[in-house]
Amino acid sequence: MAIQKVGVCGSGTMGNGIAHVFAATGFQVVMRDVKTEFVERGLNTISKNLQRGVDKGRMTAEEKEAVLGRIQPTVELNDLKDCDFVVEAITENYDIKKALIQDLDKMLPEGVIIASNTSSISITKLAALTGRSDSVIGMHFMNPVPVMKLVEIIRGAQTSDETMKKVLELTEKLGKVGAEVNDYPGFIANRILMPMINEAIFALMEGVGTVESIDTVMKLGMNHPMGPLTLADFIGLDVCLFILQVMYDGFKDPKYRPCPLLVKMVDAGYLGRKSGKGFYDYSR
Repeated sequence: MAIQKVGVCGSGTMGNGIAHVFAATGFQVVMRDVKTEFVERGLNTISKNLQRGVDKGRMTAEEKEAVLGRIQPTVELNDLKDCDFVVEAITENYDIKKALIQDLDKMLPEGVIIASNTSSISITKLAALTGRSDSVIGMHFMNPVPVMKLVEIIRGAQTSDETMKKVLELTEKLGKVGAEVNDYPGFIANRILMPMINEAIFALMEGVGTVESIDTVMKLGMNHPMGPLTLADFIGLDVCLFILQVMYDGFKDPKYRPCPLLVKMVDAGYLGRKSGKGFYDYSR
């Protein structure tokens, strides 16, 4: 079955970015969220991001409108029933994802692939909730989705070779590079990235250096585009903590133990850019 119409569940940072990329490469997209205001905000973000391309001469105003015209915003899950492929990009919470994936499984025709954009939750566990476990796969896009080339393609224990092949081909059509990954806590990207961020937070907590000095060392010494504490603020400290907890629970290895300072900051509501304060102050 050729994939022409794609459903995207979630219109937040990742969801609207995924919808943007699919629509920009010619797919019809149904972008669904639970509230009209969320969907409208997501569509507005896509419009602003496309306008940057217009302003820089990378696309015309007509091309921008054509991309937006391929996106159908909705709050009705039933509007996804005739999609050929669905990506779940909702909040990183197992119970919420469980309910959605079970609803999608009941609604979608047999053979339609369900992909999860989860950054850490087991694809095998999500697939087992369905009657199509061979057609459930991880498709972990990087943020910001329209810019970043990488997509981790995560194979659950039940994922078929055919499903993997289709998703790798689809990823290529999006202009992305798919990296095939097996289903273990944190996959590849976060299994390597999160311990580095966590260690940077330990270094801060222990007084080894300031926020600025830790980020400067990693930017100028390791040629990273941004320091680990800036990156943690960008990702969201609550998301970092959740991923570390998933890895700590999954491996039972103390090297994944979240830094107490990270736990304290999340408890205080200091979540990074999205809350206005994290390791840096974004309120000004």
